[in-house]
Amino acid sequence: MKALKVTAAVAGVALVLLIIGLGINKKVMDARYFDGYDPNAPLNIEVVASTEVAGAEERTGPRASAEDKKPLYLRTHLYFDGFRGERVPTLIATPLDLEAPFPCVIFLHGIGQEKEFLDEIAAPFIRAGFAFATFDQFTRGERKLKNVSGLDELKAMRLRPAYTVQDTRRLVDYLYTRDDIAHDRIYLFGASYGAITGSTAAAFDERIRAAVLCYGGARWSKLLTAREVAAGLGGWLPLAKFAAWYFMDVADPANYAGRIAPRPVLIQNGADDGLIADEAARALQNAVREPKDIRIYAGDHIGTDEKTLWRVIDDSIEWLGEQDAKLAQPGRPAKAAA
Repeated sequence: MKALKVTAAVAGVALVLLIIGLGINKKVMDARYFDGYDPNAPLNIEVVASTEVAGAEERTGPRASAEDKKPLYLRTHLYFDGFRGERVPTLIATPLDLEAPFPCVIFLHGIGQEKEFLDEIAAPFIRAGFAFATFDQFTRGERKLKNVSGLDELKAMRLRPAYTVQDTRRLVDYLYTRDDIAHDRIYLFGASYGAITGSTAAAFDERIRAAVLCYGGARWSKLLTAREVAAGLGGWLPLAKFAAWYFMDVADPANYAGRIAPRPVLIQNGADDGLIADEAARALQNAVREPKDIRIYAGDHIGTDEKTLWRVIDDSIEWLGEQDAKLAQPGRPAKAAA
């Protein structure tokens, strides 16, 4: 009996030490998570190619008019030095037939997308008078990891929000070097994962004058309860929720989104979203302070229904147009939203 008591005591002490050790380790890991952004670091811009692109997007289809098929924007492929000096492949579309300087929308794509998605979404923004810029987020597109271990993949997953947030700020640094961009009229449109990380980017950088958070959420443990995510995790869900809190809480947008105020935010969510749980959507909505506009759309996650997709985008453009009209220079007519 005495031996059992000693064993239990030793096990208890070991458990306490483990908990303390995990707590200290988390504090050390989180302390420098976002460190490394330097607005004065050289950008080392490298322009690779510029191409004129027509404006007929997917929804126009084979009935595209001659006007739709005309070159609408100049798409420039370039690189700049981003967070911690990593090269960031970037696309920026600028209107061909409108007068510069242009207000600019930074688009943060979803978790599985790449910068080339620009050509599927940019046209209506261009017609509304905006330039449109996006980049390959860490681990996507040209930055996809190659020949790495599963552990390296997990480490990269943890780091991706930090890179996305700070690369966005470096993109703003780059936009400030361009005479054809209205530096005081830069906006953010984040979709899905891009909304999750974009809320933090907007919180950190006041040069982003308004933000659209499209089908995002907050609180990683709540995000994992979405029906499609939970179904994929199965019995691993409780462990995954702990791991998400332990490793990713430092990047949780609920910790930062309140700092966007008093700049305006449009928050869009789906009423029956299989990838963003309703609790997670509400967590982000509640974290963002006024002024905010919350709109709920019927159906599943963004992109599952084309009609809803374009309604969401059109609403975003109209809302951004309203914000831009407030910031446009006195005496300069604001571009009308499409």
